[in-house]
Amino acid sequence: MAIQFLSEPVSIAVFAKAPVPGQVKTRLIPRLGAEKAAGLQHSLLRRTLRTVVGAELGPVSLWCAPNCDHPVFAACRDGLGLSLFPQRGEDLGTRMLNAFSALCPSGPVLLVGTDCPALTLSSLILAARALREGKDAVFLPAEDGGYVLIGLHRAEPLLFSDISWGSDRVMAQTRKRLLQLGWRWQEPQILWDVDRPADLERLLACGLLDEKFEDSR
Repeated sequence: MAIQFLSEPVSIAVFAKAPVPGQVKTRLIPRLGAEKAAGLQHSLLRRTLRTVVGAELGPVSLWCAPNCDHPVFAACRDGLGLSLFPQRGEDLGTRMLNAFSALCPSGPVLLVGTDCPALTLSSLILAARALREGKDAVFLPAEDGGYVLIGLHRAEPLLFSDISWGSDRVMAQTRKRLLQLGWRWQEPQILWDVDRPADLERLLACGLLDEKFEDSR
């Protein structure tokens, strides 16, 4: 039984916004312009999907905002064989809770966004291992105080309600909730994401973007 548990599939849910100019990466529009900011969003989505599919941990689903109608999402479905679902809920916490509620009955789930180019196969394997070894939850905190990955065995509303989403207090508030629940969790890595102009400069310096974005600059 232990061997089966340690090798059980861990599904991955990817939260993504459609790369619509003017509606994504808005803090970077003064630096890039609306079209190139949307191009960056698309590039980060492609990179994230390559990483999560390549990890081969379990089924991968793409949770789309504002809906699943954008042709980029259709291309991801057709090219990678992904399942598409619309994000539902008034805030990020509700949308994540709904995704976990839908997926967790089938087994443990990792949920990631598309803003973290530093996410690697190793990052995902470490997170999956924590769940497979019996931790109640796993997180990859972000340097800015949020987190870039959350993994759970079951949907827990307390982790998603009354959190200051988008602030530098998200991970700290979440840790308090984990302690309230009496859960055991791991934070195997701290990573960085791309949200502000300084993050973009770091991204460009690291050379992590694909050629399509580089050609559009």
